[in-house]
Amino acid sequence: MTKIDAKIPDGNLAEKWTKFKSSVPLVNPSNKRNLEIIVIGSGLAGASAAASLAELGYKVKVFCFQDSPRRAHSIAAQGGINAAKNYQNDGDSVYRLFYDTIKGGDYRSREANVHRLAEVSGSIIDQCVAQGVPFAREYGGLLSNRSFGGTQVQRTFYAAGQTGQQLLLGAYSALQRQVGMGNVKLYTRHEMQDVVTIDGKARGIIARDSVSGALERHFGHAVLLCTGGYGNVFYLSTNAMGSNVTAAWKAHKKGAFFANPCYTQIHPTCIPVSGDHQSKLTLMSESLRNDGRIWVPKKENDTRKANEIPEDERDYYLERRYPAFGNLVPRDIASRAAKERCDAGFGVGSSKMAVYLDHAADIIRYGKGEANVHNMHNPTDEEIQSMGKAVVKEKYGNLFDMYKQITGEDPYAVPMRIYPAVHYTMGGLWVDYNLMTTVPGLYALGEANFSDHGANRLGASALMQGLADGYFVIPYTIGAYLAAEIRTPSMSTDSEDFVKAEKAVRDRLDTLMNIKGSKPVDYFHKRLGKIMWDECGMARSEKGLKASIKEIQALQKEFWSDVKIPGEIDNLNPELEKAGRVADFLELGELMCIDALDRDESCGGHFRLEYQTEDGEALRDDEKYAYVAAWEYERQSSFKLHKEELKYENIKIAQRSYK
Repeated sequence: MTKIDAKIPDGNLAEKWTKFKSSVPLVNPSNKRNLEIIVIGSGLAGASAAASLAELGYKVKVFCFQDSPRRAHSIAAQGGINAAKNYQNDGDSVYRLFYDTIKGGDYRSREANVHRLAEVSGSIIDQCVAQGVPFAREYGGLLSNRSFGGTQVQRTFYAAGQTGQQLLLGAYSALQRQVGMGNVKLYTRHEMQDVVTIDGKARGIIARDSVSGALERHFGHAVLLCTGGYGNVFYLSTNAMGSNVTAAWKAHKKGAFFANPCYTQIHPTCIPVSGDHQSKLTLMSESLRNDGRIWVPKKENDTRKANEIPEDERDYYLERRYPAFGNLVPRDIASRAAKERCDAGFGVGSSKMAVYLDHAADIIRYGKGEANVHNMHNPTDEEIQSMGKAVVKEKYGNLFDMYKQITGEDPYAVPMRIYPAVHYTMGGLWVDYNLMTTVPGLYALGEANFSDHGANRLGASALMQGLADGYFVIPYTIGAYLAAEIRTPSMSTDSEDFVKAEKAVRDRLDTLMNIKGSKPVDYFHKRLGKIMWDECGMARSEKGLKASIKEIQALQKEFWSDVKIPGEIDNLNPELEKAGRVADFLELGELMCIDALDRDESCGGHFRLEYQTEDGEALRDDEKYAYVAAWEYERQSSFKLHKEELKYENIKIAQRSYK
């Protein structure tokens, strides 16, 4: 039986990573040239890892299902990236970033991993600046910072409202440099279908060429999964349409434990659902809460337009309930607060399932500031508005433009309407301190693993984790494994293990194609998404979770008997790709509900209605549930729970308070 060993180094927390780097086994340059590494995914975690490992001398293969690594979902992370550089001299530090992340995750993350993340955060910014990432700068030339949810300091570096895109371009450039030098072989339009294990170790993958439909075998001394999160299990989410769980789920079924699958993040700042026609939701960046104010009318079922409601009839409910943090409370808290207001009858818009995000006050504030700068002693209201809008446009212009294009409303003139939506998953493959799963030689980086965010991720920390794992962690930790593999030759993909794995993939694809049912893939995905959103979304209950498990099991049977997949197996077939992903989502959805049912407490993004404080906040049970829930796949609908105890030696666990 596989046992959990986090392999956390001994010693003082602040010294663990430094000592680890000084003592970890190394691979000399000539041996690196004989070692092959497979990287699945080309977002920030995958591109940075591949570029870094190739730069070190390893032979690297990168696989992505898009036509270019530049199309990875990381591009959609708009607001910024956290780092403890304390440019504002406002009290920030490595320890404070570490503490805020632990607290923001509701004390359900691994202490050693989070501290390491905080330690390397500053180096990430230096790396990206060296790559030419155009971070915003202050007048004097220093990089600019802004506030994000869950903090009382300004530590979020940004490039207007397109930070993810710019960071991805930096990582992509580093990757393409290695491709050009012949150190990285890039496989676009290829999707991993399974992990190949030999003698218990990950030794390669089976991939499908999406254009030709051909199955391919690829050997690697190690395999890195950098495949993002599984938010699309809900059907409607802010994730890219192609984002899926397939690579991680195949690894799970080959022995990699899946940790905390029920920890999903609902982002409070999304454009509300407009109808059943939608297949995706649009995120309005967390950064908009930095300046904007969130409110609803004080009058129930108020039908007046936003600008017709006077100031004293507006309920700035986050500022009222959480005066210390106001609009910058963590995402899980802001999301539940919005839901509570809407459920109580104070929602706005035609659906009444929205709240206002208003930038009128900051436009005036910035306008007055600009007037002072230009020595204008008696500016008119029009001049203040004009100058304030110019400042806001410089900071958030692309986000405002996007909102107007989607809704037809001008956010400079009227408040935005927002509502929570699925955005991120804190659960993922269980990894140890080295980022290795329970399958030797198989690693998970970025959102694909569980390790850093606990039960809730703070805004601007996703980009930080992806780049930390790729640029600064895996280049060291993988050496601890590969140093013992230098005598392992490149294995033939004609071996029995590869042939058997390919046959299993082919059989599954054949089974899907031969169902020849009556209902399209999206029919099942939508039904799964509704079950998950209703019973395993912002609020969960024992009754609802028990019912949802039965519903999902029934839906699985229906899927495998009545799904309709047009086209051919050995050709370009997007519906076949989608069907494989939905089949995996159906199994994952069941495990998510099992995990949520097993955790009789509320923490972060996991909110059980039975466990809440008098104020309606998450009520943890630290005595019984201060552990990582790592699930082992046994067979269909059967999972075994393993527990990694969470020990906090450097912070005091307390009930979260942002008041």
